Amino acid sequence: MSCGVALAVSLLLSDPAVAAAAAEPPAEAGAPVSVAGEPLFADIVARSGELHGLVRGWLTAGAADQADFAAGADYVSFRERATELAALDMQGHLVLRERGTDGDLKCILRGIAEDMPKRLEAVESAASAAERAVALDELAYLLNDNVEVITAPPQPPV
Repeated sequence: MSCGVALAVSLLLSDPAVAAAAAEPPAEAGAPVSVAGEPLFADIVARSGELHGLVRGWLTAGAADQADFAAGADYVSFRERATELAALDMQGHLVLRERGTDGDLKCILRGIAEDMPKRLEAVESAASAAERAVALDELAYLLNDNVEVITAPPQPPV
């Protein structure tokens, strides 16, 4: 038995993870790759999740009932962070475009980047508590969508 084969057998017997990995089928060439673990996209997911939680908290607490809600320090800080998130979404779109990625994620990130300021404006211009609640709910949906589209398993082109 050669030394290489003996070493391979020894490794297989010593670490069950090596044997499990060897049993997995090889990755398919050209299969879509998830970007969720890349720093930029992981940051987008983390920020979106946190902002989504804030909006859901405001909705649960009835914060939208306050006429001066959009002038409050919490919302002003939120607005700044959401605007930064929109810029990151556009950056993600540009990264994917530069890579030549021809997938839905590239387009969705651009759409979210363009829609975020509109959703913020809807919260700020709402004439009633009910309108603010609807605008916040739509903003929460957009933030949640931002998380889900990045973390969803990539699909092969149709």
